[in-house]
Amino acid sequence: MITIGAKIEHPSKGEGVIFGETDNTWRIYFKDSGEEQIGKAYDGLDLIEAGDDNSSTGITLEDVVAAVENVFDSYYDATEIVEMADKWDGGKLILQPGDTDMQGKEIPIDTFFHKIVMMRDRLRVLEQNVNSHKTLAESEKIQLQQYITRIYGSMTTFNVLFKSKNDYFTGEKK
Repeated sequence: MITIGAKIEHPSKGEGVIFGETDNTWRIYFKDSGEEQIGKAYDGLDLIEAGDDNSSTGITLEDVVAAVENVFDSYYDATEIVEMADKWDGGKLILQPGDTDMQGKEIPIDTFFHKIVMMRDRLRVLEQNVNSHKTLAESEKIQLQQYITRIYGSMTTFNVLFKSKNDYFTGEKK
């Protein structure tokens, strides 16, 4: 039975922890997407680990975030701190369409950088999942790994944003 404190698996959002409820919904914290509300009638949640039956446990969102981060950190090293190069502090990315009648868009460079880092971390998790997949043949793993390597190579343009060369995207070595 799903209760507050339970660790669950959602088909598209992955693992999460239930930290609250209303009459009709569960409040679930997912590491990648944060807090979500999902209807109790939804039957796509799989129970991984039972929670505390007592809904007055005083579990806070901060407790859940810490618990979920500990769980995910034990599986993946995707939470490292990655710094943006100092020269970009306070900068903005300006997207200007060729059509002068259309309005451009400005994005704070740190917001864009954060999204690039999240994408890099998710690629690393994908790479780990491919490499540890139990049913994929070795040739299939190699094929998928080659696609991931090409994606890293396509992302090298964004290396200029990183403070440390250790954080750079690297593609196929020649």
